[in-house]
Amino acid sequence: MQIQPYLFFDGRCEEALDFYKGAVGAKVDMLMRFKENPDRGKGGMEPPGSDDKVMHAAFTVGDAMILASDGNCAGKPKFDGFSLAITVKDEAEADKTFAALAKGGQVNMPLTKTFFSPKFGMVADKFGVNWMVMVDA
Repeated sequence: MQIQPYLFFDGRCEEALDFYKGAVGAKVDMLMRFKENPDRGKGGMEPPGSDDKVMHAAFTVGDAMILASDGNCAGKPKFDGFSLAITVKDEAEADKTFAALAKGGQVNMPLTKTFFSPKFGMVADKFGVNWMVMVDA
């Protein structure tokens, strides 16, 4: 059994993928646009005007695969009730990763020393995805 996060960016998926390439070294493994759907036109799966939007994408960050889509392309992504936790090797990498994710986003807890990590912080990126950045202790 495998569980993978599937993020719906509601029309901003390609922008998010480009952002994560720079912020956390994401590698896009697969990307399919709505216009490339082999079952296109059968059952009304495509939101209006979505031809060039991302129907499905898979990207990796480190060893983790994350799935993503533009979903209904309504322009209102919502990422409540969860965070993606990213563990880095040292404090310098924590500073760099946290700053990259915070660009255009909202810092919820600045990086600080905790009992479980020399640096830990929480940030919502510019798409509203919540991240917890920590150094492997």
